Amino acid sequence: MSTTLETEEHKALRSAVAALGKRYGREYLARVVAEGGQPTELWAEAAKLGYLGVNLPEEYGGGGSGISELSIVLEELGAAGSPLLMLVVSPAICGTVISRFGTQEQKRAWLPGLADGTRVMAFGITEPDAGSNSHRITTTARRDGDSGDWLLTGRKVFISGVDHADAVLIVGRTEDARTGSLKPCLFIVPRDAEGFERRQIDMELHGAEKQFELVLDDVRLPADALVGDEDAGLLQLFAGLNPERIMTAAFAIGMGRYALSKAIEYARDRSVWKTPIGAHQAIAHPLAQAHIDLELARLMMQKAAHLYDAGDDIGAGEAANMAKYAAGEACVKAVDQAVHTLGGNGLTREFGLASLITAARVARIAPVSREMILNYVSHQTLGLPKSY
Repeated sequence: MSTTLETEEHKALRSAVAALGKRYGREYLARVVAEGGQPTELWAEAAKLGYLGVNLPEEYGGGGSGISELSIVLEELGAAGSPLLMLVVSPAICGTVISRFGTQEQKRAWLPGLADGTRVMAFGITEPDAGSNSHRITTTARRDGDSGDWLLTGRKVFISGVDHADAVLIVGRTEDARTGSLKPCLFIVPRDAEGFERRQIDMELHGAEKQFELVLDDVRLPADALVGDEDAGLLQLFAGLNPERIMTAAFAIGMGRYALSKAIEYARDRSVWKTPIGAHQAIAHPLAQAHIDLELARLMMQKAAHLYDAGDDIGAGEAANMAKYAAGEACVKAVDQAVHTLGGNGLTREFGLASLITAARVARIAPVSREMILNYVSHQTLGLPKSY
């Protein structure tokens, strides 16, 4: 892919991460999944090279860069066939929120570990009855008047990586003393907290990172478990959700690039008649279109990351949604065309594309559906009225 719009530093980072990803590749990740394990070797090496914490502050062991750099890391690992999904969650969402809004104690406790890979944090927002409507979140936090502790009660679903996370950054709601209405707040919940239970969800999609349903039954947390200002919860929440969308775009673009590279290699070598099948426009043109779509999605992702790193949260919100939408669509189309190019071989374990058919749809569904992104653009960008 073209990198002419990137700085020399970004080009060097992209090249270095691509080399790391190539050493592991799709076969490594497939083996890890088959054995029911975690990509710990790749995670540890990426941490040692400074890639996991590239977006976190230097004073806490990070690289001092931003989401632009972290998205390069995830995209290139994905393009090599070995993406690390928890990059979206641990350094991008949780690390960003804590570095921007956490107390000094929270930063000292979490950021060095998130940066060097020795600590992992999951993120819990989705609920069974809320879906895309975050205003319907029912997980509530109330104060214990005697101790000042927080008591957290509620349920979460489709929470990634809880089994090997040290804590979960939980989105709950507290009551506004002035209005009586509920407002969002973020809490650091240790995995072993009393009353905090998890159940693995049986997914048809098999990945290294498992999905969980969480139950919080009056989980008692100290006062300092609250991240940031109790009255700035919505701002803090979107400080994590925008990087999540940008990183999901990177995840999708990397996956699409991986699938496309396999299809191009096959189309270049496979001959059924006199010429390789890639010489026929019926094969070549859809692959060219898939490449164009991925390039366009990447440009929007780069715009979103640039705006976010520049501190333009409003502009980044629009661009991050558009990037996630474009990347999700481009990924699904690239994977579908890659499988179609290989024909029956595209469904074999040997070529490793069939499993991507299901995986590619994740970028269309999570962390927000394409329909809700279209709603966002309709309302926020075009100024059209809401239907809900």
